Amino acid sequence: MDKKRILIALGFLLLCIGLGYLIYRFFFAPAGVGPSIPGQKTATSTIGTFPEAGSGGQKGIPGTQTTTLPSSVTLPGTKTTPSKEKPVTQVISDAITGIQSGKDGMRYYNQQDGKFYRLDPNGKPIPLDDKTFFDVSKVTWAPGKDESILEYPDGSNTYYNFETKKQVTLPKHWQEFSFAPNSDKIAAKSIAISSDGNWLVSASPDGQNVKLVEALGENADKVDVNWSPNQQVIATSRTGDPLGEDQQQVLLIGQNHENYKSLTVEGRGMVSSWSPTGGKLLYSVYSKRSDYKPELWISNAAPGTAGTDRKLLNVNTWANKCTFTDDRYVYCGIPTTLATGAGFVPAIADQTPDTIYKIDTQTGTKTEIPIDGTHVVGSMFVGEDGQSIYFTDKNRNGLFRVNP
Repeated sequence: MDKKRILIALGFLLLCIGLGYLIYRFFFAPAGVGPSIPGQKTATSTIGTFPEAGSGGQKGIPGTQTTTLPSSVTLPGTKTTPSKEKPVTQVISDAITGIQSGKDGMRYYNQQDGKFYRLDPNGKPIPLDDKTFFDVSKVTWAPGKDESILEYPDGSNTYYNFETKKQVTLPKHWQEFSFAPNSDKIAAKSIAISSDGNWLVSASPDGQNVKLVEALGENADKVDVNWSPNQQVIATSRTGDPLGEDQQQVLLIGQNHENYKSLTVEGRGMVSSWSPTGGKLLYSVYSKRSDYKPELWISNAAPGTAGTDRKLLNVNTWANKCTFTDDRYVYCGIPTTLATGAGFVPAIADQTPDTIYKIDTQTGTKTEIPIDGTHVVGSMFVGEDGQSIYFTDKNRNGLFRVNP
């Protein structure tokens, strides 16, 4: 009996001790810090402080590229600017072609009435001539002069001087004209029935004093006639040494068989544009690396420095949707989205709105120019004031202006 009472008392004592510990543990003991799990963050006290802000944004996936550029998202290196939209003015509503910007104003051919015009400082069209030219398909202007080469759908070519009224018929087998910077010569491709007779030629604007510059052979479609502003290069040729699937060597062709340094470009489908001094070449190419979308590059291209200081500008667009303001800055229309393979078929982007950016080609900084409305940029030009930007729209007639 005494043993049973002792066991009962001992059990009651243990129960009391246990209950006492639990009461102390849950109501009086300080909170302890448990062992951390590898990779898990230890919680910290937030008493008296605001909740810690997260880093925000979505992390990119290594190895992927941004393919859409909506106006609310900035490109790499882009400066943020006030979102107030710039008004866009339609200065010409007719169907036009052959637009050229110069210090004396914009010049163009009106496809609806067959006449040529210049815009005065107030945006009013002034006829260059009373003569009507029907069905002109392409116009190549002399820099700073009212002279041009007119091309027609049947292959006919005409030189016309709007000041002297001189008109000369040029050979039908001449194609892809380009004026020298001082307007005293033209360059063109002379395409014969046999490829053996294909030549790059230079001549006076009226077709006299013809000079055979380089034999083109079967590579005529790989040569782009485009006289550089420094007068040293008259064409670029994608016929250099083979460098692999996604690289090619581009040759710079002079007037007198000069042995200029070549350019190495990282892709195919090169579209290019000279800087105002001819010291740099802006170009777009596509490759497997870019999902066959056009990438914009810039490189030194003067004969002594050709190929140096080559930079990828980290935008997907074509060089013919851009315009230089000087050797450093360009404005470009950049599609808000591009499908894989757009470099092969640029027309894929003809219904895709563009965002306009000003790009510093030295630093890579990009500044958006928010505009009023939706546009698909065809080509861009700097106005005679050096400030206004003009552009054509692939889906609308006329010419548009925005003041950045």
